[in-house]
Amino acid sequence: MKEQLSKRIDAFLAMLAAEKGLSRNTLEAYSRDLNRTADFLRGRRIAAWEEAQAHHLRSYLSWLHDRRLSARSVARNVVALRQFYRFLEQEEIIGENPLPPLLLPKAATKLPHALGRDEVRVLLAEPDPSTPLGLRDQAMIELLYATGLRVSELVSLQTHQIDLQGDYLTVRGKGAKVRLVPFGRWAREGLVRYLREARPRLLRGRTSAFLFVTRSGRPLTRQGFWKLIRGYARAAGIEKRVTPHTLRHSFATHLLEGGADLRSVQSMLGHADISTTQIYTHLSRTHLKEVHRKYHPRERAVKG
Repeated sequence: MKEQLSKRIDAFLAMLAAEKGLSRNTLEAYSRDLNRTADFLRGRRIAAWEEAQAHHLRSYLSWLHDRRLSARSVARNVVALRQFYRFLEQEEIIGENPLPPLLLPKAATKLPHALGRDEVRVLLAEPDPSTPLGLRDQAMIELLYATGLRVSELVSLQTHQIDLQGDYLTVRGKGAKVRLVPFGRWAREGLVRYLREARPRLLRGRTSAFLFVTRSGRPLTRQGFWKLIRGYARAAGIEKRVTPHTLRHSFATHLLEGGADLRSVQSMLGHADISTTQIYTHLSRTHLKEVHRKYHPRERAVKG
C-alpha cells in the first residue's frame, strides 16, 4: 500500500488535472516540489501530512535556501505548498493548516526580450517560399508574430480554429480557456498560400486535423519549431537569442508601442491577470522616452 505522504500528493495532482486544467509542465513542477517536501519530512520521521507542524515547514524553507535554489524555484514551491494545504483542509485531512504565513521570495525582474521591427522583417524573409516547408515555416512565424500565441497553442492549432473570412483564431489556452485572437492581412496571405500550395503537398493524400504538418503528415512539435526558428534567426544574422517566446514578447511590445491599450493586449495574450501583461509597459515606457528625447523641441534644442 502506498504510504500516506505520496498518496495525498497523487490525489492533489489528480484534482488539479481534472478541475483546474493545468498544463502537464505545471503539474510536473508541482509534483517535484511536493515530493521534495515529502522527502524532507520523511527525513524527520514524519509519515503523514497531519503530523507536520509549522516549525517543520519553516525548516524546510530554510533548507531550500541552504541548497541555493533560485528565488523563482523557492517561490513556486511555496505556492505549491499553499495550494496543497488548502486541498488538505477542504478534504478534511487536516483540521488546521500548519503552513506559516511565508513571504514569497522576490525574484529578480526578468524583462521580456523583444526583437526590433527590422529584425522581425529579416526573420520573416528567411524561409524559402519556393518549397512547401519554407511556405509552412513562413506562415507559422508570420502567424506567431501577428497573434502572440504561445508555441504550444501554435503547434496544436487545428484547421477548424481558423476563420479566414473574419481573420481571427479561436484559441484554447491555459486552463482550457478559449479566446478569440485577430490576425492581419500578412498572416492571412501566408496562411492562404500555405493551405493552397504547401499543406496538400506535405499531406500527400493523407488527412490531418492539425493546421501545420511535417513531411510525414504529423503535427509539428514544440521542440521542432524551436529548432526551426533558432536556425532561421542564425541564418538571418540576428545575434540575439531567438525563441518562439521572443515573437510573443515582440508582438506585445510592438502593440503597446503603437498605442494599444493594456487590456486588449492582455486579452490577446490570454493572460489571466493583467499584472502579467504589465511587465511589457516597461519596454513601452522606454520607447516613449526615446521618442520624447528625439522629437520634443526642448530636448532637440539641448542636443543642438
